[in-house]
Amino acid sequence: MTARRPKVLFVTDLAYPARGRRYGDEDILLTSRLREDFDIALCHPRDAVALMDAFDLVVVRNSGPVIHYREAYEAFREHVRTHRVPVYNPLTGRGDMEGKGYLKLLTRAGYPVIPTVGRPGEVGLLPSADRYVVKPEAGADSIGLRILDSSELAELPDTPGGDLLIQPLVDFRYEVSFLYMDGVFRYALYTPDPGRRWELSPYEPTGADLEFARRFVEWNTLDHGIQRIDACRTRDGELLLVELEDLNPHLSLDRVPETVREDFLTAFTQSLHRFAALHPRP
Repeated sequence: MTARRPKVLFVTDLAYPARGRRYGDEDILLTSRLREDFDIALCHPRDAVALMDAFDLVVVRNSGPVIHYREAYEAFREHVRTHRVPVYNPLTGRGDMEGKGYLKLLTRAGYPVIPTVGRPGEVGLLPSADRYVVKPEAGADSIGLRILDSSELAELPDTPGGDLLIQPLVDFRYEVSFLYMDGVFRYALYTPDPGRRWELSPYEPTGADLEFARRFVEWNTLDHGIQRIDACRTRDGELLLVELEDLNPHLSLDRVPETVREDFLTAFTQSLHRFAALHPRP
């Protein structure tokens, strides 16, 4: 008897107008490959709660910034918890799926991140700078980002427990992203021109680069799923974490060589099979 194919609900916003990226193209590629092994259906993140109970596994991919559908996302998380729905990536990540407050935690713990505090009154804890980046802790995709000088920053309310992130504006040579799946490094991409952050090229990481990225993969303790470690290379040659994307990281598969893309797609299919086997629906 032929084994039943797992049913996968693939959560994505195909129409999200991402700058420099085409979410729809990437998810059409992914689902066309997954369809060879799974019975698969696509839905918008706002529809996931109404549909997910009919599926064995939910895969969250290019679903857009949560800030645009916060209530639906919280309802999704609650339904997953109460109904024990297997979700890939699991909702246990400590990175972007919980907001960007982890940047403050990692700063205090001494990790190599862009120094980050949460209140204007804490700016003295940061390296001195002429300008500062200020953005909402729950933001994404540069939503709500402002660049302020010291006098403008001093005019912001110094509210304890606020939802801001404040960082010195870092002069960097380029940004680089390290893609991991199930804790295994798959490929890296970088921006040769920092002014065109979505014009990516393949990047060959050094051993020290991978040690840097591995620290954050281990800190995140996410056994299954895809995470992207985004960093910047300073003028002094140091790597600093920009973000740890573990909710719905765009993969930029159109920017990698065909052999790398094919290896990734095969590994993704295998990873979902393993995850589905380990987490059968109750």
